[in-house]
Amino acid sequence: MTIITDERCLGYQTQGHPERPNRVSRTTDLLRTQKVLELQWAEPDPVTDEILLRTHTAAHLARLEVAEDFDGDTAWYPGIAEHARRGVGGALKALALAREGEPSFSLLRPPGHHATRQGPMGFCYLGSLAVAAIHARATGIQRIALFDFDVHHGNGTEDLVMGREGITFVSVHQHPCYPGTGASDVGGNCFNFPVAPRVSREVWRTTYLKALERAKESKPEVVGVSAGFDAYVRDPLANGSLEREDFHWLGRQLRELKLPVFSILEGGYSLDLPDLIFHYLRGLEGREFL
Repeated sequence: MTIITDERCLGYQTQGHPERPNRVSRTTDLLRTQKVLELQWAEPDPVTDEILLRTHTAAHLARLEVAEDFDGDTAWYPGIAEHARRGVGGALKALALAREGEPSFSLLRPPGHHATRQGPMGFCYLGSLAVAAIHARATGIQRIALFDFDVHHGNGTEDLVMGREGITFVSVHQHPCYPGTGASDVGGNCFNFPVAPRVSREVWRTTYLKALERAKESKPEVVGVSAGFDAYVRDPLANGSLEREDFHWLGRQLRELKLPVFSILEGGYSLDLPDLIFHYLRGLEGREFL
């Protein structure tokens, strides 16, 4: 298992904002000191405009350089374009490792799955997983599936891959919830599995299995995962009910697909995030739940 990170992603923040540097720094600390998983460490790949322009417009890239907030949740920061590019680079590196048969997890910020064709939103600036999927298609992969288990619908990923041949997107998310999308399937290749607020862990697990089966039906060569940990019962931004063992179980389900899998960090805002990621990685590695 390879962890992809870069300490420069800690270099921006807004006081009191839930998407804060310690989401990554505390997780990195835990993963570097744990003795259970044998981890390798890598940095994000460089990202060219050519790669980004397959997915985003030139106007979108230019807007990242303009010193003006995007919305009430999504501030502009000096250097945010570079931070967002490194997030994309982490997804590209994870994809490259998956193609070599190496499981990986991109531990970077900002997240990406809300960034749309129109621009940044919801803490997200560039659609990292969508860029990686479209790059995969441009470089020889015939079929790729994207699985998003963040509690919030990956509206940006959906927007960017909708209708694209060879890409299947499946999302399990709370609905109603921010951003208010994801109630139904769209585009012939985007399949949504909404879950009501405060439902049981059993309902979440059943829905995950349905979503994974739908992804598997597309016969993908590789699976990219938007790994959001905010359906956790103690996360402050939604009304999920999951516990640590559910994220471990989810990692095991992805492993049982017997396909190359790569994951990138999306949401997850509780103080327990490092432990949730650790248990998810243990599941991906086939280790028992502690």
